[in-house]
Amino acid sequence: MSRYLTEEKKAFVEGKATAIRETIIRMLVASGSGHTAGPLGMADIFAAFYFHILNHDPKNTDWPERDRLILSHGHITPVRYSAMAHAGYFPVEECLTLRKFGSRLQGHPERDMLPGIETTSGPLGSGLSQAAGIAYGARMDKKKFFTYCFMSDGEQQEGNTWEGAMFVGANRLSNLIAVLDRNNIQITGDTEDILPLEPLRAKYEAFNWHVIEIDGHNLEEIVDAVEEAKAIKEKPTLILAHTIPGKGVKEIERNYVWHGTPPKKEQEESFIAQIREAAKH
Repeated sequence: MSRYLTEEKKAFVEGKATAIRETIIRMLVASGSGHTAGPLGMADIFAAFYFHILNHDPKNTDWPERDRLILSHGHITPVRYSAMAHAGYFPVEECLTLRKFGSRLQGHPERDMLPGIETTSGPLGSGLSQAAGIAYGARMDKKKFFTYCFMSDGEQQEGNTWEGAMFVGANRLSNLIAVLDRNNIQITGDTEDILPLEPLRAKYEAFNWHVIEIDGHNLEEIVDAVEEAKAIKEKPTLILAHTIPGKGVKEIERNYVWHGTPPKKEQEESFIAQIREAAKH
């Protein structure tokens, strides 16, 4: 049992993760386009952050002392929109406008369109450098908030990621905590078949990062890892979160084909029923 998560709060956050997954399915069906596997796989982490970890205020999105959450792999934004809606940033019903013309909820998040989005993201590999600038500026201004950067494993194939990692490590930005979604897939196959990433842990440790490996679906491990990261003062922390892409829907789990494929209308209720059933176990 986590020292930082009561059984009551754990059950509450787990319920939010299930609701987030259900909304992801419904918004992707309504859109007819978008990414499915990654958002479903990150639902537990987003639920943990928006309903337990983040210091934030949905009613005051420009609050100067808020924690910053940078989503580097912007294509999984359905999970962020869903989490934000359930947290009270905007009505859950608005999620059904995903990717519609004129909607605030575009296929990649746009900072100027939706309050609560810190950066516009889409081009993979940019998020860590953006987070580095925010964290460095916060230290210069003696601010106490944390900057979190969520990254995909596929974007570890981008050179800009490693420029950011080098800068963060060299400057010992302990106010920056990165979460790497290690789901082992990208749009055309498995990461280790396309451009192998391992040993990821050793690479970040070589860049002067503290690394914690966790099960990205275990709320206690997620919360404990963040608390440990906050206690590390001499270097930044990478939380290497092992996740199952498509978590909760058997047809989608671990199948790279679903990286950028939305569910069809006839699959909607079946997939949601699977998500609800999986949440019971």
